[in-house]
Amino acid sequence: MKAFGLIGWSGSGKTTLIAKLLPALIARGHRVSTIKHTHHKFDLDTPGKDSYRHREAGATEVMVASSQRWTLMHELRNDPEPDMTDLLARMAPVDLVIVEGFKSHAFPKMEIHRPATGKPLRGADDPTVVAVASDAELDSCPLPVINLNDVDAIATFIETHMELIS
Repeated sequence: MKAFGLIGWSGSGKTTLIAKLLPALIARGHRVSTIKHTHHKFDLDTPGKDSYRHREAGATEVMVASSQRWTLMHELRNDPEPDMTDLLARMAPVDLVIVEGFKSHAFPKMEIHRPATGKPLRGADDPTVVAVASDAELDSCPLPVINLNDVDAIATFIETHMELIS
């Protein structure tokens, strides 16, 4: 499957952009999934629920299913964090997977950059960063810069770069 990443400093607007990009890409006829990387310990389960109790009792994987959705939780139990290839192999096939984070993995990415945050531009030295979406002019940036608020232009760039347009 084709994966395209959005990276940027915390608070740069990655999640907000993804929430706008998904409907735009889907309206263009693409099937799209997402992967979100987090550095924090997280839990999707509720203490006391059966699935939580199964996991806490030592199950490596717990699947919860209903007529509306299903989810699979996998406990690493001190195994190393899986890489992008392993994660993509577990997903159902789609036209495109939008990845939030995983900045050190080798797949094409767009950096979300807001100069007002005071953080430096990361992508200038990273060959996997192919463009920047920003809310400001970045005259010295050697990469294509797209207006962060122009979701259609960003969707078109991703379609073209990932060869999703027939």
